[in-house]
Amino acid sequence: MSVQIKANGDMIGRAVPRIDGRLKVTGAACYPSDVVLDDTAHAFLVMSTIARGRISALDLTEAQAVDGVIDILTYENTKGKVHKVRFFALGGYTSTSIVPLDTRKIWHDGQIIAMVVAETFEAAREAAYMIRVDYMERRAVSGLDGRKPQPRAAAGFLSSEPGVGDPETAYQEADVKIDAYYSTPAQHHNAIELYATTCAWSGDQLTVYESSQYVYGLKNGVAKQLGIRPERVRAVSPFVGGAFGSKAAITPRTALVAIAAKRLGRPVKLVATRQQGFTVSSYRAETQHHIKLGADRSGRLTSLSHEGWEISSRADDYKVAGTDTTSLLYACPNVATHVNIVHADRSTPGFMRSPAEVPYMFALESAMDELAVKLRMDPVELRRLNDTQIDPINQKPFSSRSLIACYDRAAAAFGWAKRNPEPGSMQDRDWLIGWGCATACYPTNIGPAEVRVTLAPNGKARVRTAGHDLGTGAYTAIALTAAEFLGIPLEDVNVELGDSSLPPAPVAGGSNATASICNAVAHACEDIRERLARAASHEGALRGVDPAVIRLREGMLVGADKSEPLKSALLRIGFGPVEGHAKYTPEVASVPIKLLGHTLLSKGIPVLTVGTSAGNHVQYAFGAEFVEVRVHKRTREIRVPRLVGAFAAGRIVSPITARSQLLGALIWGVASALHEETEIDERVARYVNKDLADYMIPVSADIRDVEVILVPEEDNKVNALGIKGVGELGNVGTNAAIANAVYHATGRRIRNLPIRMEDLL
Repeated sequence: MSVQIKANGDMIGRAVPRIDGRLKVTGAACYPSDVVLDDTAHAFLVMSTIARGRISALDLTEAQAVDGVIDILTYENTKGKVHKVRFFALGGYTSTSIVPLDTRKIWHDGQIIAMVVAETFEAAREAAYMIRVDYMERRAVSGLDGRKPQPRAAAGFLSSEPGVGDPETAYQEADVKIDAYYSTPAQHHNAIELYATTCAWSGDQLTVYESSQYVYGLKNGVAKQLGIRPERVRAVSPFVGGAFGSKAAITPRTALVAIAAKRLGRPVKLVATRQQGFTVSSYRAETQHHIKLGADRSGRLTSLSHEGWEISSRADDYKVAGTDTTSLLYACPNVATHVNIVHADRSTPGFMRSPAEVPYMFALESAMDELAVKLRMDPVELRRLNDTQIDPINQKPFSSRSLIACYDRAAAAFGWAKRNPEPGSMQDRDWLIGWGCATACYPTNIGPAEVRVTLAPNGKARVRTAGHDLGTGAYTAIALTAAEFLGIPLEDVNVELGDSSLPPAPVAGGSNATASICNAVAHACEDIRERLARAASHEGALRGVDPAVIRLREGMLVGADKSEPLKSALLRIGFGPVEGHAKYTPEVASVPIKLLGHTLLSKGIPVLTVGTSAGNHVQYAFGAEFVEVRVHKRTREIRVPRLVGAFAAGRIVSPITARSQLLGALIWGVASALHEETEIDERVARYVNKDLADYMIPVSADIRDVEVILVPEEDNKVNALGIKGVGELGNVGTNAAIANAVYHATGRRIRNLPIRMEDLL
C-alpha cells in the first residue's frame, strides 16, 4: 500500500496543544507509581555497600522483628528462581546480565542483595536498614579515571569501525593538524518519576504496572525471567514520567517483585528511592576520545581519526560506539576509527538520550573548532567547506541533508556575523563574552509497528497500539495523524497506548516512535478510506467516482467535485464501527527485518532499521546550535544567557511538542556541558552524589533565552510520511558549542566535561 501525505502543502504540521496536557497538569494522568490495588504490600530494596566481593553472612533477625514485616527475599530463598535473560543491547530484555539475588557475588556498589516486603512502605524501609551484612571485600577498579584495567576492542553489538583510505599517511602530510584528547563523565537519568513496579497475580496471570518504554519487551522479558509463557503476563504503562533510555530494558527489580507477589498471594508495590535509582537502572558511561584531524591550508579535511574508550561492567560488553556517526559527518577521504571497552567494578551502563552522539560528537565538534582556530577560519565556514551529501565511508548519498540550511538559519537568528573571532575580545563590564557553535545530528530510525484504528458510526475514532508517550507528545502526534487521514476533528480521536494487550509497537527509543507508529496509523486509516470509498462509488452522491480519488476531509468523503457526509458513508457499510488494522513494515528495511520484523516485535525484541545502514541511503536528521556564554573575569562563573538551535528533521507532525522536545534537549545540553557528572570515589568504586541535592542539573536561573527554529525539509526516502524524529537530536553538539564558546571568551580550551569555574581559574 502506498501512502502519501502533506500537511497543507508544508512539512510542518498543525500546531495544537498536547491532548494529554490537561490530564497531566491536573494530576488525573495515572503513572505506574500511582497505581493503588487492594491489599497491596510494600517492598524496599537492600543494596550492597561494596563494589566487589562476596556476602559472607546476612543477619535478618532485627529486620524480621519489625512490626509489619511479611517476607524478606535474599539469595538464600530466591536462588534459581530468576532465569538468566540475554542483555538488552544484544537483542535481549534485561539492562544487565547480572541475575538478581542469584549468588553471594557482588559485582558493583548498589547491587540488589535483598528485598523486604511489609504491610507499609515505612515498615519495609525500617527493616531494610536493620539487615546486617558481612562482606568479603576485594579491591575494586573504578574505571577510566581510577586504576585502569587493560582496555580491549569492542565486539558484538554496534561493533563496526568505519574507515577508508590511509588516514595516518594523510595526517603526516597535512598542512594543519589537530591531535587532542577529550572526555565525558558518567551521567544518570534522574527522571522525575522514580523506578516503580507493582505486580499482581490472578491465578496464573501476572499483571505488571511499571514505567516502561517498551511494554512488549517488559512482558516477554519478565515471562522469560520467571519461566512462564508470555501470554500469562500483561504489562501496563499508559504514562511515563521521564525515561531517556533508563526504562527501555528490564531492571533487576521487576522479577523480584513478581516473585514476592506470588509468594504472598497479594499485590506487591516497589518504588525505588532516588539513591537506589543510580544503580538499579542504567546510566551514561564515561568516555575518553583521541581525535586527530588533518587539513589542507584551505580548510578541507584530509584525515580524520577517532578512537574512543568506554566504561562497562565486568558482566557486559556494553558500548555505544559513536564513531558510526563521527566518521560520516564531514567530507574526508581518509578515516580511521576504533572503540575500546574498559571493564570495571561498576553496574552496566545503558542507553541515555542520544547515547552515542552526545559523547562522541562532543569530541569531534570540539576538535573542529580547534581546527578552525588554527586555520584562522570561521567555524561555520569550515563546516560549510566540508559539508557533504555523500557518506565518505560507503559512498551512499544522504536521503536528505539540510545541515548548512540549519547553520544559515541559526546563524542569522543568533547574529553570528557580529562575532569578533579573537578570544577574549568581546566583553560586557565584568563579563567575558564567548560565542560558539556545533553540529547536531541523529540517525533516522524506524521499525515495524502494528495499529488498530476504529471509526465509529458517530464519526469518532479510536487508535490502539502498545506504543508509549514518555512525555514526548506521542499521544498528540498519533492523534493528529489519524485526524488528518480520517478527515475528522482532533477532539474526535482517542488514543490508547502503553498496554501489552494492545497491538505491538517498537521500543520508544532511538527517536523512532513517531515515524514507526504514525506510518502504521496512516496505513490503517488508508484501509478504512479504501473501504468507505469503494462502497461510496457504488451508490449515493459519489456513485461512479473512482475510489482511488475519494478522500476524507472535514467530515466528508470528497472526490471529483462531489461529496458526501462521512456519517452517511459509515451507515452505508453497516451500523457497527469500521476497523482498519495495519502491520506496518518499513520499506527501507532489509530482507531479514521484512521477514522477521513483526515476529520479533511481538516477542518484544528491539527491531529498528538504522539510518547508517538502511537501504541505499544514509538517513540522518541535522541541526546547528549556537550559544553565548558569559564568564566572570574574576570569579570565573559561567552563564549561558542564550541558545539558538535550527533543526531539519523531515516532516514535523506536531510542531508544538517537537519544539518542546528540542527546547528541553538544548537545556539538557547545557547540563551536559556545565552541570552533570556522577562523582565516583575511586578508592572503592562508589558513587558519592546519588541525589538531586548533589547531582547538579540546571534550574530556571541557569536558563534564559532558548530559541528553536524548525527548518522545513521534505524527505520521501526515509519513510512514506517523511518523518525523521527529533527526540534525541537537540542535545547533540550543545556541550561542544558551549566548550567552544568558553574558549572564545577566555582563550582556555577545556576538553573534559563538565566545565566548572575551577577549570578557568
